[in-house]
Amino acid sequence: MKQDRGKVWLGVAGVVVNSKGQWLVVKKKYSGLKGVWSLPAGFVKVGETADEAVVREIMEETGIDCEVTGLVGFRSGVIRNEVSDNMAIFCCKPLNENQSIHIQELELSDARWITIDELLNGGGSSVMLQEMASDELIKYQLLKKDGINPGDIFSYSSYKLFFNK
Repeated sequence: MKQDRGKVWLGVAGVVVNSKGQWLVVKKKYSGLKGVWSLPAGFVKVGETADEAVVREIMEETGIDCEVTGLVGFRSGVIRNEVSDNMAIFCCKPLNENQSIHIQELELSDARWITIDELLNGGGSSVMLQEMASDELIKYQLLKKDGINPGDIFSYSSYKLFFNK
């Protein structure tokens, strides 16, 4: 069921990379990404940070439990001159590489670990995924820093920074 998100969207996507250098990719059953390899992704919910949202989305879509290691990039666009569509793209690593993939069958037709070469030369990858893989953008990620309190006056229940070392 489609949810009304207003005119400003904040989505998240995760580049989950295992110790073999393979990326976790999915095929959606709907939208402009139907049938092409893309990243596990979704929207930030009320009461969660963007990095918490990407861990939740990856788990919901693929059954893979992971942790965020950094921020790879940020995609921003405007749909039909009226909807601000924004996406934070995080780099993640699986917590247990022996986990099996279990797809969310309502949204996905497939999910698997794929090499960068397969993403670039196998066909059927989204434009964003091809761009990210061709430039190996995960090498330039902003690293996550937890445990920072900008001041009690702000009343943050969760606060993280992502920046260069």
